Amino acid sequence: MLKKIWGHLKLITKHKWMVFKLCVKAGIPWRGFTHDWSKYSPAEFIESCKYYTGKESPYVASRKDLGYSKAWLHHKAKNKHHEDYWYDWNNSERAAVMPYKYAVEMICDSIAAGKAYLGNEWDNSKPLEYFNRRKIKEVFNLKTIDFLVSVYTQINDEGIEKTINKQSLKEKYNKCCK
Repeated sequence: MLKKIWGHLKLITKHKWMVFKLCVKAGIPWRGFTHDWSKYSPAEFIESCKYYTGKESPYVASRKDLGYSKAWLHHKAKNKHHEDYWYDWNNSERAAVMPYKYAVEMICDSIAAGKAYLGNEWDNSKPLEYFNRRKIKEVFNLKTIDFLVSVYTQINDEGIEKTINKQSLKEKYNKCCK
């Protein structure tokens, strides 16, 4: 169990650091600093250590075992960079347009998560591939989808350096979401 605790702690800390660096490049350093602090809370940390493999999110393993993840339910309720946070199941078919700073944090998060889990297998095509496989996008706001696809496509075509910067991201967001 100590090996799982240490492995999970290293992984989430490495992930937070990568998100922070990307958020600084994107012009939202505070979002990078505060990103995923809830993962260190007992509500998320204990379950995540139990299901830690280092190859996929512990939330996935928990869902396979229990049919749900209490840690994920806690995490998405505390972190506005997850699309689930912006969806009210009782009031609409699609989520609200995600505000700029959270949409950009989400992009930084997905890049960092991909790099953390895939390591050397990660390349610029992975964020777009991952997004296109996601089932949850059925409830995303269409404007948010346009923004994310625009950013992930540019990453795929031109790389992170040309894409993840305040000017480029702000222009894309304003074009897609305003």
